Amino acid sequence: MQLLKLKETVNFMHYRKFAMVFSVVLMLAAMTSLVVNKLNFGLDFTGGTLIEVGFEQAADLNTIRQVMDSNGFDDAVVQLYGSSRDVVIRLAQREDIKAEMLGNQILSILKEGTGQELVMRRIEFVGSSVGDELTEQGGLAMLTALICILVYVAFRFEWRFALGSVFALFHDVLLTLGLFSFLRLEFDLTVLAAILAVIGYSLNDTIVVSDRIRENFRKIRDGGPAEIINISLTQTLSRTFITSITTLLVLFALFYQGGALIHGFATALLFGVFIGTYSSIYVASAVALALGVSKEDLIPEVIEKEGADQEMMMP
Repeated sequence: MQLLKLKETVNFMHYRKFAMVFSVVLMLAAMTSLVVNKLNFGLDFTGGTLIEVGFEQAADLNTIRQVMDSNGFDDAVVQLYGSSRDVVIRLAQREDIKAEMLGNQILSILKEGTGQELVMRRIEFVGSSVGDELTEQGGLAMLTALICILVYVAFRFEWRFALGSVFALFHDVLLTLGLFSFLRLEFDLTVLAAILAVIGYSLNDTIVVSDRIRENFRKIRDGGPAEIINISLTQTLSRTFITSITTLLVLFALFYQGGALIHGFATALLFGVFIGTYSSIYVASAVALALGVSKEDLIPEVIEKEGADQEMMMP
């Protein structure tokens, strides 16, 4: 029965060297883009002005964006707030115009461009110090998550699996950041939340695979580590594909129908789920195999009871 399983097993680890070279090339490209292009931080990180405007009728966001763009505010982020007549406009930080004067200027531009009577609900200024604090806390959040994952997997499974899992998570986060840097997509708090969600998704997939590998190391006596890892990956393949496909269907709906507000969030999750599925199959398992994981590392030690040898000698 074990030989039949081995014949039907997909030989994932046969391509592990090619996959690792492919991953390293992508990671180098992502790091190069982050150094050269950097991230296009949004208002949450850079600071700026938030203006809430009330319209007498339902607001047309496309018209408002066109009006803002034609008057030199092409970086404005326009979205509905609470109802179809309340609109929030976010602008990047401007040193030459005070927040109050900027609010009056935006109000007059919108009145002329839309032909509606407007009411200024509120105007807020987000300083750069707040943006720096958010940047630092966001980076610390991801670093803390990776350290906690490393400790958990090391205690739960084995240190080789822990390093493989953390390397896979670092791989997923770095490639997602590289995508946003290369495409110059806006990086805001929603994207940061998506990246943290990608860490959770990828970790869940990696834990399922690692648990099956440990189980098969203890059950299957014949076959080397590479063969047992291939068996485990094949056994979890259907679960991995079903989970990924159902998740991607929801994310495609959010990407196309969710609007501009969560476009970056959906983009990060779409790419993160795709690359996380790949890394759970090739990166995490391949790293554990390269570090020399074996049956002896996962089989629990048998603790002899005191006096057990004397009991065996008794008639």
